[in-house]
Amino acid sequence: MKKNFTLLLTLVSFFTFAQVDMTYYLPSGVSYNPDIPTPKEVLGYHPGEWHVSHDQLLYYMREVSAASDRMIMQEIGRTYEGRPLIHLTISNPANLANLDQIKADHKKLTDPSTSGNMNTEDMPIVMWLGYSIHGNEASGSNASLLTAYYLAAAIGQEIDEMLENSIIILDPSYNPDGLHRFSTWVNTHRSHIINPDPNDREYDEAWPGGRTNHYWFDLNRDWLPLAHPESRARIARFHEWKPNILTDHHEMGTNSTFFFQPGIPSRKFPWTPDKNVDLTHKMAAFHAKYLDEIGSLYYSEESFDDFYIGKGSTYPDVNGSVGILFEQASSRGHAQENDYGILTFPMAVRNHFTASLSTMASGMAHRKEFLDYQKTFYQGASNLASRDAVKAYVFGSSKDPMKNYELAKMLVQHNIEVYPLAKNMNKNGKSFQANNAYVVPMNQPQYRLAKAIFETRTSFNDSLFYDVSTWTMPLAFNLPYVELGSKEMSGAMGEKVMSPDMPKAELVGNKGAYAYAIEPYGYLAQRAANRLLSKKIVVQMLNQTHNDGTRTFPRGTMIIPVGVQENKRQWIEQTIDQIVKEDAVNVYALKTGLAKSGVDIGSRSHTTLEEPKVAVLVEGGVSSYEAGEVWHLLDQRYKMKVTLLPVDRLGRDLSRYNRIIIPNMWGSLSDSQKKNLKDWISQGGLVIAWKNGGKWLSDSEITKVKYASNSDDDEDKKESFKTYANLDAERGAQVTGGSIFEAKIDLTHPLAYGMESDRMALFRNHNLVMEKSKNSYANPFVYSESPLLSGYVSEENLERFKNSPAVTISNVGRGKVITLADNPNFRAFWYGTNKIFMNALFFGEAISRGAGE
Repeated sequence: MKKNFTLLLTLVSFFTFAQVDMTYYLPSGVSYNPDIPTPKEVLGYHPGEWHVSHDQLLYYMREVSAASDRMIMQEIGRTYEGRPLIHLTISNPANLANLDQIKADHKKLTDPSTSGNMNTEDMPIVMWLGYSIHGNEASGSNASLLTAYYLAAAIGQEIDEMLENSIIILDPSYNPDGLHRFSTWVNTHRSHIINPDPNDREYDEAWPGGRTNHYWFDLNRDWLPLAHPESRARIARFHEWKPNILTDHHEMGTNSTFFFQPGIPSRKFPWTPDKNVDLTHKMAAFHAKYLDEIGSLYYSEESFDDFYIGKGSTYPDVNGSVGILFEQASSRGHAQENDYGILTFPMAVRNHFTASLSTMASGMAHRKEFLDYQKTFYQGASNLASRDAVKAYVFGSSKDPMKNYELAKMLVQHNIEVYPLAKNMNKNGKSFQANNAYVVPMNQPQYRLAKAIFETRTSFNDSLFYDVSTWTMPLAFNLPYVELGSKEMSGAMGEKVMSPDMPKAELVGNKGAYAYAIEPYGYLAQRAANRLLSKKIVVQMLNQTHNDGTRTFPRGTMIIPVGVQENKRQWIEQTIDQIVKEDAVNVYALKTGLAKSGVDIGSRSHTTLEEPKVAVLVEGGVSSYEAGEVWHLLDQRYKMKVTLLPVDRLGRDLSRYNRIIIPNMWGSLSDSQKKNLKDWISQGGLVIAWKNGGKWLSDSEITKVKYASNSDDDEDKKESFKTYANLDAERGAQVTGGSIFEAKIDLTHPLAYGMESDRMALFRNHNLVMEKSKNSYANPFVYSESPLLSGYVSEENLERFKNSPAVTISNVGRGKVITLADNPNFRAFWYGTNKIFMNALFFGEAISRGAGE
């Protein structure tokens, strides 16, 4: 044992210090320009000795690009924390001097109207090398130091030919905020004598870890939603260049080896052409050859998939490019024991650098084939569209133009052609008004991507998914939409939208009014209300309709009575100016409180709203993703103060809050903490919880919500003998990894105020099922009899979901708990169910005790 331990320490010392000079990484037989600074000459250490922080990474990229005539460094955006997002554009000096023309010629390949006679024989290939979208998968960004140095300093015919025939875009850090958070952690805990013990604190980050961005989002799921500045900047650059190859360098478990695509063949997204897979196989031969040369272990086609198009390795596949995922075993620090001995950080860095070299070599070897593939990909769009019975999709709400705008903006960012609806239209019981809806024709170069965004799909080649199985955007936005055939297209489209305009609102009527009204339909209606409430302005909510002779105001309309707070009129009307300008909701001036029909403005049925003082539980088993989604929603979109409250503080004084949010979580509380939370609710507090957060409240006997038994347990009882080889497939088939289901909703309920239809799409990625309450009024949202709208679900789970509650209201003393079956804020693009959450936050107090269990 002592001998083995001594050997481990010897290996650690050897790999950590003796093998981290540049000869460990760089290919042999290549000369390097001494005028180009190495990473050590700039940073003071070789790559792999320490984890590079983002500021150091930025510093080196500036220095190497300044020293080289092969590179142009460009800032393309900023993160939430203000860190620059940078790209190095790399080629020979002649190409860099002619970059605009090369870019313009390359983009012509993606336009069928210009690509027909283009000859790709002498055209440069565009290769995008991107690293570490997960900040704690840091070997990628550290390898980018080596890639930049190699491309700037290498001398010889091979590098000259590559630079002459390619444009290389180097993105050293997809996620600067996460990378910086992680590097700070591991460098802070690094010992001088490296200790590979997996129990060492260096290898176990504090919550939430460095994987995510500032708001704890997984940026590798945001290539499609574009909720964050990192993604928006990246996608703008992607469509500026239309690369032929894009790499996405990741890490996986410490006891793994190295993965490169292709992934599992049966899990390819259906709109990805087979030629894409063929090219991926050709690239794989290069990866294997290069990794063989350095003795690394690797595999492909056994895990990971190419289905969800919002991932970095799959998004390119529906854009005429070839996306490549690399997964490297992670040391999660500087060196860690694994099944093969010790995995050092330099080993991980070297593998990613080597895969960068093999990517560029494969691109050069098949340069014309990649370029021709891109051309035919887009030329084939017209043929696909001609065979599609759906000629266009129309979407839009006349009552919530903000959601129209956000979806149209997303589509345009993806280079999808969008047009305003030019005529009123009725179809399938849905009405669309000219200039309050958009048309997305299928006959366009981005056919595959547009189709993937709008289609619903319930049939699949495989029942296992690495990520979600569907993402139908108009359902996510809860926007009415329909398919159009060729006859309905006539006269339907206005002028092409280059950039959608932010909706404009107005004050309907004149200032000096008796009262003002804000209808609940607009996505940002609660932001408008919060502006008023935060200034101590009284806002009341209608629980019945009010007609003043000119307009019927629905339930949920927010009324600002002026006469009873005349001393605040100036504040009120200044705030209304701001609401109209920034929140895209109309404000209506009322001349009288007397109703022509419905209730009067002074009715006792109204609810006086209170300003939400919100705490979101964090740490202690809480999902950082789902807590971050709440934080982002309230902070970025609704401009509200929010406290990130660690779970272990639930035993303290909670009186400064009137709302506590409990996202999905696993964990337990002490008896005193449970009592403190229950007492707080009983005194009038409001809790909004979902998924395991709701079950946690039930298990803690704070609510009486009951959950149905797990279907896997039931199946195990029915069948006593099973085949071991089928274990993963059978278990995996019961996972509901991300599908869309329909719920019936009670439009008269406060949680449904401002919704336009009594049917709503919900996103579900779990199998928890609430049982119906004995009080039917306590379940205002219920899954329908045939709930599946899009995505994969097993027959057993579909049966369990039917008619089950999507929402349960519980009375706890004078307070309430609103338990949601599903996360209403998924990945910041479920605008539709954001409405449930915001209604719960602002209107939950209005729910009658008689409607709770």
